[in-house]
Amino acid sequence: MKFTSEDFLKISQGIPFLACLSKPELAEIESVLIVRKFSRSEVILLEEEETGYFYFIVSGKVKVVRYNDAGKELLLAVHKRYDYFGEMSILDGKTAPATIIAMEDCTVGFISRANFIKFIMGNERSLHQLIALLCTRLRESWSMLNILGFAEASDKIRAALIIFSRKFGTPEKNGTIISIKLTHKDIANFSAVSRETASRIISAMMKAGEIELIDHKYYLLKPPFFTKQPI
Repeated sequence: MKFTSEDFLKISQGIPFLACLSKPELAEIESVLIVRKFSRSEVILLEEEETGYFYFIVSGKVKVVRYNDAGKELLLAVHKRYDYFGEMSILDGKTAPATIIAMEDCTVGFISRANFIKFIMGNERSLHQLIALLCTRLRESWSMLNILGFAEASDKIRAALIIFSRKFGTPEKNGTIISIKLTHKDIANFSAVSRETASRIISAMMKAGEIELIDHKYYLLKPPFFTKQPI
């Protein structure tokens, strides 16, 4: 995919601390951008790696993961086109808190820490928006803790699907479709349960008419699904 000024303008409108900047200010940032392509399953950023960049996704999807002491993957988040990450390491200068892996072939833009500080942290409008972003990230972390706090695996799976539907959901006449491809392993890793457990619970939900798999890719959450909120 060829990266153009129009692409950058579109991306900037979805990033609050860039959307508040003028076109000349954005042009300055664009002039220092680095753009790279990654293949599916390629590691973009390693946990505990020293990073000096802010990242945004031009195309494709990536997953944010951590690994426990046994090497099991815990899925923390999925980012799609025009999403962004890396702001924590940019702000405190510390290592990356998680590993970022391409879920499919993707293109990623990079802004160096020096340029981030110069163009974004040095701009009062951007700085206010950046603070709001950090509050949003904190609330997302609370949602993850909420999942881990459920005792029943079925409640964890249900809560995970609700979170995915909030970020990637598209309303349909017969429910909400999650517009990213999720495997049973992805859902299991996000919910902190085994893949076998996730498969069993998802199959039960499908038999109960709560969810449906569309085109062997996307989950449709039907109205009965939302009547059984995790408790």
